[in-house]
Amino acid sequence: MFNTVTVVGVGLIGGSFSLGLKDHAMVKKVIGVSRSGTSALKALELGIIDEVLPLEEAVKQSDLIYVAIPVDVTLPVMKTILDLVTSKQIVADAGSTKYALCKFVSDHPNRNRFVATHPMWGTEYSGPEAAVHDAFKGRSCVICEREKSDPEALALIENIYTILGMSLVNMEAESHDVHAAYVSHISHITSFALANTVLEKEKEEDAIFELAGGGFESTVRLAKSSPAMWGPIFMQNRDNVLDVLNEHITQLRKFKSCLEKENYDYLLQLMENANKIRRILK
Repeated sequence: MFNTVTVVGVGLIGGSFSLGLKDHAMVKKVIGVSRSGTSALKALELGIIDEVLPLEEAVKQSDLIYVAIPVDVTLPVMKTILDLVTSKQIVADAGSTKYALCKFVSDHPNRNRFVATHPMWGTEYSGPEAAVHDAFKGRSCVICEREKSDPEALALIENIYTILGMSLVNMEAESHDVHAAYVSHISHITSFALANTVLEKEKEEDAIFELAGGGFESTVRLAKSSPAMWGPIFMQNRDNVLDVLNEHITQLRKFKSCLEKENYDYLLQLMENANKIRRILK
């Protein structure tokens, strides 16, 4: 059990992590750090955190500092935290990109106090109100550059995620970002683009609301995600996102060509090939 944990970013991920620690009696007190006073007060009101403090004061009081903020601001915040921590404290993050951060902290004298993690869970909602109990249960958590973290710190973080119900996956940071582009980041770009397509072509909001079926709603759901969070992810993982986006555009052109040429057989072939995903995602 930790006496005090600081959660930097008390929204969807950070808030859910805090609830998980509390639900499993892994912490006595959670301090919240947030750029938004409104968010901090809401998290306090909801019982997600027990106290609100500025970053430096919070770090000094904590056994574990968990960073769950947009990936662009994570870099300077992480430097501030690593400059402050002692050999008795642990730092972990929850960012959706890992390579830029791991490279950024690689030469820091306190690098071994940091454990790079990515719990593979999220929803289209944001803010403290979006935090939920048992959020991570049954999901995977990627741990990057294990060998660069202190073994005891690593074991403690892995134990937390295991207690929260997650399965652990070890991966190099660069490899993580490649795979994340294909299984997560492209889904969000596609959803944003589809929402823009519909908003551009369908000017009657009532028609969108009344006619949109379950298929459209589930496909476009991610378009409700926070631009403040996803914009930095796309930019930080730009090369990998461009690679998968180019392949996605190629696949869209194949469908377009089938319709233009009335090539029904190839259209069926494309969809039947796509059905193979059933073997993986059951």
